[in-house]
Amino acid sequence: MTTIHPALVLTDEVAQALSDGAPVVALESTIISHGMPYPQNVEMAIEVERIVREGGAVPATIAVLDGVPRIGLDAQGLELLATHEDVAKVSVRDLPYVISRGAHGATTVAATMRLASLAGIKVFVTGGLGGVHRGAQQTFDSSADLTELSLTDVAVVSAGVKSILDIALTLETLETLHVPVVAYGTDEFPAFFSRESGHQAPMRVDTPAEAARFMAAKWGLGLTGGVSLVNPIREEDEIPASEMDSVIEQAIRDMEAAGVHGKEATPFLLGRIVEITGGASLEANIALVNNNARLGAQVAVEHAALEQVVR
Repeated sequence: MTTIHPALVLTDEVAQALSDGAPVVALESTIISHGMPYPQNVEMAIEVERIVREGGAVPATIAVLDGVPRIGLDAQGLELLATHEDVAKVSVRDLPYVISRGAHGATTVAATMRLASLAGIKVFVTGGLGGVHRGAQQTFDSSADLTELSLTDVAVVSAGVKSILDIALTLETLETLHVPVVAYGTDEFPAFFSRESGHQAPMRVDTPAEAARFMAAKWGLGLTGGVSLVNPIREEDEIPASEMDSVIEQAIRDMEAAGVHGKEATPFLLGRIVEITGGASLEANIALVNNNARLGAQVAVEHAALEQVVR
């Protein structure tokens, strides 16, 4: 039975699922508070939880509310994250600060991974990973998501790294950190809004069962750290990379002109891209998260079945 860290507060549903060895899927909360406008953000959060349940797993949206790390949220908690003005964007380094102050915090990929691991959850669904920012050779701006993937035993289902980032440098960094990058049903590394990035995926699986066996083999050998399972957006939902390139370049110029940097860079860029595309990127973002939720639930079901055999 999984030992759950005493600082965490779990919903009854999540606690029962973990006690039973049933499949659970972690969900981040930054996408709710900082990634999308209201009301699309709360609608997306509710829909993703519904998709996970439909796939046979229990959803566990993770956040810090009133200084308490929460594993699973009720409707009131989701609404608070979607509408409250004073919700901090919380990575791993920020967790002690937000918790000690009794504040609200929406967890990034890195922080969600860490809290999910403390709860014993092995599968986590997000939209896109953070990575190495463009121009990092000068700024050294690289997401904590990458180092967290090297440390924490959680499989992260995403649509690749966000296309505003330097994909080539991100893949190089993940290789250096010994993080396996596994593409689902494709040989191409996806680029968030787009199915193609021009970069080869290092590894490939074609079924949820293959992904679950990969996870079991990795951790069974005692190889610590996460798995990056990248799932391309569906063809009917994508914005081709040829269209996105100029949009991203314009958004980056606008960000530089506004003097935005650090942890505020990604929310600014994604918001600006929504404006430039007339909302098309928001629709694609929602579609890819839903697609990842379907896959994440399937992988969680398969992995839970493998763990039951081990038990």
